[in-house]
This record gives sequence, C-alpha cells and structure tokens, in this order.
Amino acid sequence: MLTGFKNFIMKGNVVDLAVAVVIGAAFGAVVDALVKSVMMPLISLLVGQPNFDDFLAFGDVRFGVLLTAVVNFLLVAAAIYFVVVVPMNHMIERRNRRLGIQPDVKEEAAEDPQIALLTEIRDALRSQSSK
Repeated sequence: MLTGFKNFIMKGNVVDLAVAVVIGAAFGAVVDALVKSVMMPLISLLVGQPNFDDFLAFGDVRFGVLLTAVVNFLLVAAAIYFVVVVPMNHMIERRNRRLGIQPDVKEEAAEDPQIALLTEIRDALRSQSSK
C-alpha cells in the first residue's frame, strides 16, 4: 500500500502540479503588486480614481464593484500575458531553433485520432445538411 502511495506521489503529473501551485501562489503576489502599485495608479491618472466602486450605484446595488473586479481581472490577465506568456514563448522558440526543433501543428493534428473522428463527423453533418 505504501509503495502504491509512493508511486502516486512520485508521478510526474503530481509533482508538476504541486510545483505549479506553489509557484503560482508566489507569483500571484508579484502580479498583485504589479496591478495594485503600477497599473491601477496609471488608470487612476486617466480616469481620476483608482476604483469604480461608487460608479453606477443605486442604493445597495453597486455595479461599480463589479466593474472594478472586471478591470482588475483584465489587468491581471494582461500582466500575466505580457510579463510571463510572451517572454516564455520567445524563450521556447529560441530554444527550439537552437535545438533544430520545428513544430508542425498540421502534422500533429492529422495524427490525432480524435481530430480525425471530429473531422469525419463534421463532413458527415455537412453532407446531410446539403441534401
């Protein structure tokens, strides 16, 4: 029983997930600081206030709180995309070029049996709708 547990814990997926959760939690503080200390002050220079909580308030119904949450979400998503995803993609492309790896998306998609099945279903539906 302990051997099975050890095998489960040592699987690549579990370890990778654990590392991702820890790194994600630590990185969340960085993104939060970027949004609160850099991006929101810049927006407040444009709009005049750092949040929209009192914007469109009708008694207890405050649509501004939702607007502030949406703006914060978009800022966090933009920060992650431009600070993490874009540089990582460039690093991966440079590494692949250095190693001579040329990804061919069309070949990978054609080899996938699920894609082939979905393509057949799509074609069958098209032929039925054209009748």
